[in-house]
Amino acid sequence: MSVSRRRFLTLAGVSAAGVTMVSPLEALYARVANGQVANGIGYGPLSPRLPENVDELQGVVIGGFDLGTAPLLELPPGFNYTAISITGQPMTDGGRVPSNHDGMAAFPGSNNTTILVRNHEVGAATSSNPVVTPSKYDPSAGGGTTTLVIGPDRRVKSQYASLGGTIRNCAGGPTPWGSWVSCEEDVSIAPKKHGYNFEVPASAAIQVANPVPLVAMGRFNHEAVAVEPETGWVYQTEDRGDSCFYRFRPNQKGNLQSGGVLEALKITDSRAANIEPGTGSANTSTGYLGLKNVPLSVTWVRINDVDPVGDTVRVEARSKGAARFSRGEGAWYGNGLTYFVCSNGGDARTGQVFAYKSNPADPTTGTLTLVVEATANDVLAAPDNICVAPFGDLFLCEDGSGTEYVVGVNQQGELYRFATNVLNGSEFAGACFSPDGKTLFVNIQSPGITVAIWGPWSRKRA
Repeated sequence: MSVSRRRFLTLAGVSAAGVTMVSPLEALYARVANGQVANGIGYGPLSPRLPENVDELQGVVIGGFDLGTAPLLELPPGFNYTAISITGQPMTDGGRVPSNHDGMAAFPGSNNTTILVRNHEVGAATSSNPVVTPSKYDPSAGGGTTTLVIGPDRRVKSQYASLGGTIRNCAGGPTPWGSWVSCEEDVSIAPKKHGYNFEVPASAAIQVANPVPLVAMGRFNHEAVAVEPETGWVYQTEDRGDSCFYRFRPNQKGNLQSGGVLEALKITDSRAANIEPGTGSANTSTGYLGLKNVPLSVTWVRINDVDPVGDTVRVEARSKGAARFSRGEGAWYGNGLTYFVCSNGGDARTGQVFAYKSNPADPTTGTLTLVVEATANDVLAAPDNICVAPFGDLFLCEDGSGTEYVVGVNQQGELYRFATNVLNGSEFAGACFSPDGKTLFVNIQSPGITVAIWGPWSRKRA
């Protein structure tokens, strides 16, 4: 029997001890264990909407679409959006908006403005619409970041290129000290080594980041980072089928250039003995469904060769017992937890979300819990970027095939569709909320459009 896309899923979580967001899910876990469906209607049924600034988009043709004539999104009742910062538009620094909008974060600006720092997943500098800056890490590379200043009317006041010469800047993460860590999802070695993180200041004034790689954080196929405010520790994901989950503890809190210790997570809980059954498969985020509502004990193993010539950081990690995860993608800190996504993990290999709870008093310990797992591709199609809303819900950006959605996870642990891409089949990316919590910014990666969504966020999500 076929089921709707949100009606057949399995969630697992942690006990009330030690985790803020997932403790309201305990009633849900009982329902899931009894075979009941765990779906929600969220903010209500979705319907096509024209952007509020549709008049400004008349005649704007990109990717074969006239943005002034058709809806870009489906949204729930009461929600609206503007479409802004579109690939090819002129920027304040004289350049053009690059393509392939990806990970993003929002920071407070002056006079009720929001500063967005946004990645561009571009490869070579010869690509169409690369990032162009006066100084580059690698002149042959076309990726990097742009910085946008968004006014209270949710329009662009200024925008400029802020990091250049990097490759495939996929995701990253904000820091508590007001910067963005941009991650390269590439381990090329010529003409310069890639596979690093770079730090970009969140500045309203035009400021191009000094393109210095954060070598101590490791050289691998980076995807995203999440910074724990209390400790300054940085958690990192790796987009590989046999990836690891990493932690970087800087020598000086708030100074990522100060060096530090790179570690990988190892599951020590005896109840997890069957998670990796030794099949040799590279896709190994399986076996967790038998551990519903179970926080698993973990420790961390140290990585010695953080800057190898080859793509071997995870190889060293695995030799020391680190856990494998299937395509680690988005990461975000919120609700006292570090969440991270495995885009094709799980028994059905259609997506998982894990929550890590640290123990600052003892850095060698912590717990890891599965909080979302889809049991069919009809449930959750390759979740990628993630953010935590100010009201505690999780928002997941899908990167599957066919129609793509922004999917919410409410405080009862139910999944609900929040937004649909009705423009094309491109993935959503870069979901993040403005500092005042009133606006959700998210990208349609191709042809490269940032949208700003607002509405009745406080409305009950059934």
